[in-house]
Amino acid sequence: MKNILLYPLTTSAAFISHGSLDVQTYKNRQINMADKHLDTALVTAGRSKKYTLGAVNSVIQRASSLVFDTVDAKKQATRNRAKGELFYGRRGTLTHFSLQEAMCELEGGAGCALFPCGAAAVANAILAFVEQGDEVLMTNTAYEPSQDFCTKMLARLGVSTCWFDPLIGADIAQLVKPNTKVVFLESPGSITMEVHDVPAIVQAVRRVAPEAIIMIDNTWAAGILFKALEFDIDISIQAATKYLIGHSDGMIGTAVANARCWDRLRENAYLMGQMVDADTAYMTSRGLRTLGLRLRQHHESSLKIAEWLSKHPQVERVNHPALAGSKGHEYWKRDFTGSSGLFSFVLKKRLTDAELSTYLDPFELFSMAFSWGGYESLILANQPEQIAHMRPGGEIDFSGTLVRVHIGLENVDDLIADLAAGFSRIV
Repeated sequence: MKNILLYPLTTSAAFISHGSLDVQTYKNRQINMADKHLDTALVTAGRSKKYTLGAVNSVIQRASSLVFDTVDAKKQATRNRAKGELFYGRRGTLTHFSLQEAMCELEGGAGCALFPCGAAAVANAILAFVEQGDEVLMTNTAYEPSQDFCTKMLARLGVSTCWFDPLIGADIAQLVKPNTKVVFLESPGSITMEVHDVPAIVQAVRRVAPEAIIMIDNTWAAGILFKALEFDIDISIQAATKYLIGHSDGMIGTAVANARCWDRLRENAYLMGQMVDADTAYMTSRGLRTLGLRLRQHHESSLKIAEWLSKHPQVERVNHPALAGSKGHEYWKRDFTGSSGLFSFVLKKRLTDAELSTYLDPFELFSMAFSWGGYESLILANQPEQIAHMRPGGEIDFSGTLVRVHIGLENVDDLIADLAAGFSRIV
């Protein structure tokens, strides 16, 4: 088995160090891909001849009804309907099976469930493992719709939610109760980018509640910069809408589960009618082929811009996991193999509504839009009170306007020039 880094330590783009881990221990944490380097695995995963039928890419098989030639064939399909055999369109077609197989290879899972978007993947993964009277323990830096699902949907079903600070580490054991059934992580945290000490959290939860299901929203890492299941997390969830699709033209969610969770997750998703159309599954598989190249560029450009911002007189701080001083940086340095293009920074002052419009409206290369992970650069801003509203039970430690950016694939100097022009408008 070869252990590889997405960003080789010898390249200038890789600002990765080993922290307190020795080199061999660090390498052993990296991606194991049946003797394939990651870039090779991204190209080949899910592309066996049974899915490509002799073409380069997997076929696009659109189907609801799948025809059986004989009674025996129908019985065989029924027996193997959960094992990648054609049975009914909602169970998947060759196009879906190709993507699911690829995701299992890349993330090291026993199975991969597909959903129409990332929020659906989060909601259905949680729903599969809770019932009335249970509790979900969730980081208070989780994506706001994930929080809303807990407070607005699960609460109606008699499932409570307890929130924890993203930097809690092993102290999370003090929050685990007998009815804690799901522990939900997101690292880095949404918008403010805190990185968990995942090994400490997982070890603490396993010690006091070994049956609890630990999940993570692993979208920022695209499922490959942080190998969640290798850290004894049960389910790695992605809004594959972001980096896997890569072109801001499709919506899909993935949940890769280990062996103990796969059967239940799969059947719950099926009973809830969760599925993805074949064309979107195909686009996601196609996006995998260039994912390594795109992430390397996102990493290099975002870090260069983050370092530039950290020296700018109008910036109070930069929340980029790869920068020293960013919250949880030491855990990113130890556990991740690179960074993506999403991070945030805090201005020294709180912009007025008029200043915010003056700042944001004229950008030429940074567009205002929700989501991220495509080839284009994006920008959004939040006032401190808005962030505070998204942090149940938590506090914020800044008073200036927070700006979240996604650094796309444009020339990095052009992006810096666009940001510099923005600062000149709010002097």
